[in-house]
Amino acid sequence: MSLPLFAASPFEGKPYLVLLPLALILLFGKACSLLVGKIKVPQVVGFLLGGLLLGLFYFIPADKNFILNDYTVSGINDLAKIGVVLILFSAGLETNLKVIKKQGLSCLSITAFGVLFPLALGFLSSFLFRVYGHMDPLFYDALADRGVNPIYSDIYYGVILTATSVSITVAALKEIGKLDGPVGTALVSAAILDDVIGIVTLSLVLSLSGGGEDTPFWVIPTGEGPWSIVFLILIMLAFFALSIVLGIFLHRLFDWMGKKYPHHRRLPMVAFGLCFLWAWLAEVFHIADITGAYIAGLILSNTSAASYIDHRTETTGNVIFAPVFFSSVALKMFQAFGAGSSSGFQGSFDTMFLIFGFVWILMGILGKFFGAGLGALLTKFPLRDSSAIGIGMMARAEVLIVTAQVGADNGLVDNSIIPFTLGLIILTSFLAPILLRLHYRDHHHEGPKENPREKAAI
Repeated sequence: MSLPLFAASPFEGKPYLVLLPLALILLFGKACSLLVGKIKVPQVVGFLLGGLLLGLFYFIPADKNFILNDYTVSGINDLAKIGVVLILFSAGLETNLKVIKKQGLSCLSITAFGVLFPLALGFLSSFLFRVYGHMDPLFYDALADRGVNPIYSDIYYGVILTATSVSITVAALKEIGKLDGPVGTALVSAAILDDVIGIVTLSLVLSLSGGGEDTPFWVIPTGEGPWSIVFLILIMLAFFALSIVLGIFLHRLFDWMGKKYPHHRRLPMVAFGLCFLWAWLAEVFHIADITGAYIAGLILSNTSAASYIDHRTETTGNVIFAPVFFSSVALKMFQAFGAGSSSGFQGSFDTMFLIFGFVWILMGILGKFFGAGLGALLTKFPLRDSSAIGIGMMARAEVLIVTAQVGADNGLVDNSIIPFTLGLIILTSFLAPILLRLHYRDHHHEGPKENPREKAAI
């Protein structure tokens, strides 16, 4: 007697069931993005709200096992994985390394302090709550069972806070006429470099933490013992060296293809293939797949084909995969409370983690404001413009979600941090543009202070 192919669940083996939650994600997400767009809030927040609406089906006993069961949620997560890869690929395509080079010292200073402050504050708050507040002991016991030092978890809570997104800030600066000035240029270039450093740091912490899990046969082994860290760093450096060498050839190839076959669909098809290949290669070299996707975008940036590929990437990603990703993150918030489980809807984190979550949000806001603001002040921006840069760098969006989700998927941070991640995004999405408008309400723009010697030389 032959056994049934799918016996674990009555829903498994019926892929059409994923179509209903997928339809609801797109409809809810678009409706919410249109609503929040009326109050000048980016559509990312709308997609998150759409996911929250879908999560309400967890509360309907008659429907929760039909619309949101393990099988359909798994399908949504698979589509979400493609979404996050495309998001980072598009971010790489839009990165203009020439802008970073032009800004020079000010960009580097704003980015360095803007990364260091929230990283340190996030790490410190996690460390203190874990050691002295005895936060979430079951999670850290699970980490120890996997052979992961909890200090890596503390670091990763800080890594999440290093992410920034100035899409909201750019819209606000454009509205008040400050985008083309030194403040706007410094913000955009610093945010670009911020993402590069943040994503590389993410990969480094994930790789060094190890996790004690069996790695697939196709991943390069690092060995055991104290030298394993050295081998790991060398392997990661080899990936970046390989990306540079092959990237030069691929950059020239796509520049030629963009001139030879402008607006031809072979460009995005080959580019998507390169994106997914680089994301896979990154995993082979112990680097996060999203880092590989970002580097693939960097390789193709500033080519004659870049704008068309980016247009196609945004069209493909924003129509299906990006809304699915953001909605899947919002669903994680319900799952963090135990929604959809056999035990019902019950919180998975204690009072101490709740307090930590609010402190963590505060550290994320203050870290960016004081860090980026100090970096600007040290490079001769006036105090008013320095504080405006600090306010602008507070805003968070998709990169924060990506970083938090990757950490949760790898078991390095508690899944319960997701609700606070969404809270930080929503709070800063409203707070940053409002504070910028108030900041420049009665004042004219001031540029960086002039150096008398430079002025004389001119």
